[in-house]
Amino acid sequence: MKYSHRISSDQIENIPIIVIEGDMTSDADADVKKVYSELMDQHNIDKIIVNFEKTKYINSSGIATLINIIQNINDKNGKIAFVGMSDHFKKVMDIVGITDFVQIFETNNKAADVIR
Repeated sequence: MKYSHRISSDQIENIPIIVIEGDMTSDADADVKKVYSELMDQHNIDKIIVNFEKTKYINSSGIATLINIIQNINDKNGKIAFVGMSDHFKKVMDIVGITDFVQIFETNNKAADVIR
């Protein structure tokens, strides 16, 4: 099965956003890490939003990448928010325990209002 993805960054109220489009698999892993590293180098961030509005699929490799980002932000006593998750994604994140460590919002604006 061929997976496709596009990883980009954005910003709202000086809070960086990682935008994940398509499939969050091992194929996307390096790109997510690259964008995250670039954001860290530019901003030394302790707050971040990960936007899943256009994410279609996630597997264990994608979840592992997210856990690494969560751990890194938590090591800085920071805050992380997930945005635009489908009900299925919310359920997956709950099953693997990620929802204990992130806040989930419908929009970037709502996330930024809470985590800034």
